[in-house]
Amino acid sequence: MATDLTKIRNIGICAHIDAGKTTVSERVLYYTGKNYKMGEVHEGTATMDFLQDEQERGITIQSAATTCPWTHQDTEYKINLIDTPGHVDFTIEVERSLRVLDGACAVFDGKEGVEAQSETVWRQADRYRVPRLCFINKMDKLGASFDFSYDTIKTRLGANAIPIQCPMGTGPTFSGIIDLVTMRAFFFEGDKGEIVKEADIPDEYKEYAAGYRKILEEKAGEIDDHLMEKYLSEQPMTIPELKAAIRKGTVSRVCNPVLCGAALRNIGIQALLDAVIDYLPCPLDREEVEGTDPQDKTIKLTRPHNSDAPFSALVFKVVSDTHGDLTYMRVYSGTLTKGTRLLNPVNNKKENASRIFEMHANNRIPLDQVTAGNIVAVVGIKDSYTGDTLCDAEDPIVLERMTFPEPVISMSIEPKTQDDKRKLSEALMTIRREDPSFRFTYDDETQQTIISGMGELHLDIITTKLRRDMRIAVEVGKPKVAYREAITRKVEDVRGLFKKQSGGRGQFGDCVITLEPFTAEQAKEEELDFTESVAWENGTVGGVIPKEFIPSIEYGVRQTALSGVKFGHQLINIKVTLTYGSYHDVDSSQIAFEQAGRIALQEAVERAGPVLLEPIMKVVVTVPNDYLGNITGDISSRRGMIIDTDDRGVVKLVTSEIPLSELFGYTTAIRGMSQGRASATMEFLQYRAMPAGLMKEMLEGGKGEKVVAKK
Repeated sequence: MATDLTKIRNIGICAHIDAGKTTVSERVLYYTGKNYKMGEVHEGTATMDFLQDEQERGITIQSAATTCPWTHQDTEYKINLIDTPGHVDFTIEVERSLRVLDGACAVFDGKEGVEAQSETVWRQADRYRVPRLCFINKMDKLGASFDFSYDTIKTRLGANAIPIQCPMGTGPTFSGIIDLVTMRAFFFEGDKGEIVKEADIPDEYKEYAAGYRKILEEKAGEIDDHLMEKYLSEQPMTIPELKAAIRKGTVSRVCNPVLCGAALRNIGIQALLDAVIDYLPCPLDREEVEGTDPQDKTIKLTRPHNSDAPFSALVFKVVSDTHGDLTYMRVYSGTLTKGTRLLNPVNNKKENASRIFEMHANNRIPLDQVTAGNIVAVVGIKDSYTGDTLCDAEDPIVLERMTFPEPVISMSIEPKTQDDKRKLSEALMTIRREDPSFRFTYDDETQQTIISGMGELHLDIITTKLRRDMRIAVEVGKPKVAYREAITRKVEDVRGLFKKQSGGRGQFGDCVITLEPFTAEQAKEEELDFTESVAWENGTVGGVIPKEFIPSIEYGVRQTALSGVKFGHQLINIKVTLTYGSYHDVDSSQIAFEQAGRIALQEAVERAGPVLLEPIMKVVVTVPNDYLGNITGDISSRRGMIIDTDDRGVVKLVTSEIPLSELFGYTTAIRGMSQGRASATMEFLQYRAMPAGLMKEMLEGGKGEKVVAKK
């Protein structure tokens, strides 16, 4: 039976860390009857924070999904709720949740207002065009201010915030909320705030409420022309008119209703649930989902939000489980019955949805089928990952993929025993499948496994998971910078002579080379092989060296460049031209000419002005204007060069080039400089010569062990 999509709300609760998202979620579960008691974050009993790390650290690490009913105006609705992390290290969890949600509730701390991760989440929601409500939480906190928090939503986020509630008192005097649409006061009584009492607005708050009501009417008039006429002629606006205008503005993302409350004191949550039903969109309010034809990416396709259309769903999360991997998906169109065969058009593999579950945190409720508009978890999917599409094999579509942030910090990780070594690779693959923001590589140069993630806390959680959950003993260290060697000038006629006589047959190899700086562009122009950034050319004439020995000279040159000549790092961006040589009829051999090539290159590099190159990263910092000076000053102190500064609304994008050796802990450092409001992305740009003074210092041991943020 098809679900009535007008009675569904797919929403997420997201905000900065410690704004009270999980506490709000726990109250929602209690008041909707999903839980018989309230879990508390500080006691480690929160339903949605079910991981051991979450309970121990008191933070949300992975997004948790649940489905709960809510009766509003005698009609029952179904709310699919996702509680997301607030810590910036787990931003991927927010990213993939927002991709599949129809609406969101952004929670703010009543004392702090808009904080760092609030801005990040807001920008993510903008990117995925998600309508959202604002809930100013912790109004009972000492120093809380509705006025201040409301202003930060407008100034820091650039949001068109519409107040639809205001508080009665703040801090210890906070007693309830005023609904500015109905102009009625609401008090939440009983042990758990379960008794909602409606009353006239107390006299001491009437003037305060009237001020915000005027703002509400003005902003409603901006959305609806009929209400603007009423506002200008000072005619009263009806409750249905106001609600319709606010809903229209919210769904079309031109305004954001602002509510308030105190989740820990059980004040305001029922009113928040009513607002979710009244103002956030149902699946039918959103645009038809868009995708492309798997065979021809230029052909755009859409799917309507109904259960009769061809099936399409987006995988937004994979969780490894001892009973079989759980694949979370948002169903956009069609109907899925358990046991159905599906197609993953991304990798062209068939999948079997053997079982379907409605999730309540880590508890599963089995379903026989699921229809469009719902969020479920499926068992039996083997080869589909976050961002993949699952669809009807007869009518395929590839839905828009989500973007994953690049890792910003790396560590080396070493297994303690041979048995641990065997298990580590498989474990890292499992974690990578669950978490697309995690990467791992094996560095041949340093003989280390390097793990990369979104921050030090992110990698700490991963190493804890390896040790405690997967029982793999690992040591965590820090990787070294992969420097390179280069030369600064051309040298000609450098001889490499290898001569050895020890009774019987000897060894003789003799070659003369020219060495010069070279680039990939030059190699392309001259049509030369530029493997490992080394070009080779045979310029000999007249058979001075037999043909069979010339590949041996090239091999000796390339191997020497790979292992380093002057400083022990790979030599790059060179061209070696073989110009002359000689041989011995009896004593010459491939090994002898290989050694001759090695000797010639070593001698040539000594004369060609060798330098040490360091990796340079392109770093883009997103920073509020207030902290721009701190960030630019810090970039200069890290030997960085600012390339561009670009305005993006209330923030600036600072693009710079900084040596990799200066970037260890950079993400943590800029958060400290900006009260957590700046974020950075970095990617490798090029190798560049290191300043002579620093090169000397490093070679003497001063910076030889310098560690890095990202390779």
